[in-house]
Amino acid sequence: MRTPLNLFRVLAIAEVVSWTLLITGLVVRATTGLAIAVTVGGGIHGFVFLAYGATAVLVAKNQRWSAWPTTVAVVSAVIPYATIPTELWLHRTGRLAGAWRIEETADPRDRAWHDRAMRVLLRRPWLLAVLLGVAVAGVFTVLLVVGPPGGRD
Repeated sequence: MRTPLNLFRVLAIAEVVSWTLLITGLVVRATTGLAIAVTVGGGIHGFVFLAYGATAVLVAKNQRWSAWPTTVAVVSAVIPYATIPTELWLHRTGRLAGAWRIEETADPRDRAWHDRAMRVLLRRPWLLAVLLGVAVAGVFTVLLVVGPPGGRD
């Protein structure tokens, strides 16, 4: 994605779509007994939920957000459809403005190891996408193995 705003917006919308799939799956299961609807909707939602969280953290790091907007962005994924108003708030307050920080500046924070590592990855977006995808898939797999809270349906 060309800018932090574009990436964040795409994932915020994807999170809303995944909530819709999950809720639809719950309704289908309740009305027809078709449990696979929740399995499919829930699986998609879980993966997008984790991807949105990773994106929120990446954008927060790039934009140098304080703890409050970062927390709001991450927690908004837990509340159905909250990622859209969160994205609008972050955009309206200028927190999504600007480009990716791929070049070092005179800012002393740019010399920190984690900022240097982030710039290296931002210069190689495909590598960053693969690493984030592998991390999200790894967490997703572990969560699938562990299973839902309270046991399986």
